[in-house]
Amino acid sequence: MRWPWSTLALTAAVVVVQADLWLARSNMPQVFSLQGQLAEQLALNRVAEERNRRTTAELADLKEGLEMVEEKARRELGMVRADEILVQYTSRTAPGAAAAPAPAAAAAAGTRSTSRP
Repeated sequence: MRWPWSTLALTAAVVVVQADLWLARSNMPQVFSLQGQLAEQLALNRVAEERNRRTTAELADLKEGLEMVEEKARRELGMVRADEILVQYTSRTAPGAAAAPAPAAAAAAGTRSTSRP
């Protein structure tokens, strides 16, 4: 049985199109790989956008009032106002026990500040 020329030509055209689809510069495996990279980058962008939103909100708080600045200074630097007295509570340790906690740790754990009347 002989194949007609049109069938052979159509088969050759399909083979050429498929070869171009799978073997050319922008082939399907590369497209799938790029789609995976795009999904990863979009996830990273979402994380960065959330971090930017938090930073923007914190910056707005810092610009609007000094309460945030005071809170950061107290928490991170252990600062107190000029009209305040700093009182630190430390627990007694038994002889031979570990040394007292570092000032920063003690300040974070049990620091109390009171305003003078």
